[in-house]
Amino acid sequence: MKPTGDDVAALIARSAPAIRRRDAETLTALMQEISGREPAVWGTIIGFGQVHYRYPTGTEGDTGLLAFAPRKAATTIYLLDGVDAHADALAQLGPHTSGAGCLYIKDLEQIDLDVLRGILARSLAWAEAGGSAGMQLTVVS
Repeated sequence: MKPTGDDVAALIARSAPAIRRRDAETLTALMQEISGREPAVWGTIIGFGQVHYRYPTGTEGDTGLLAFAPRKAATTIYLLDGVDAHADALAQLGPHTSGAGCLYIKDLEQIDLDVLRGILARSLAWAEAGGSAGMQLTVVS
């Protein structure tokens, strides 16, 4: 996947319901602050920075170092190092659900933003350090 060049503000403005727009604005500022990178649209995802990933199977591609998507049902936050790496912090986060590498948050105002900030910072540091043997990462930008 590559950045599409679409307008970040326009993607946020099209997000529904209104709570997703509010949360997208908050996450954009938070991820920009943590990553030190500008947001870019990757299809329906807002990403910060770019990393090339490669699995031992040979599968490879590109994605954002930090990224989220304002989906209708919940905001999806993508964690390259997976949710298991943050089990202790997730217990303190507040209401959320998760998949292997995704956090799903329905209302950002109900979670602890300091805990989320720590999760995002640790995930970014892991990615910038090159990932792991299970997923090698090379920061592009």
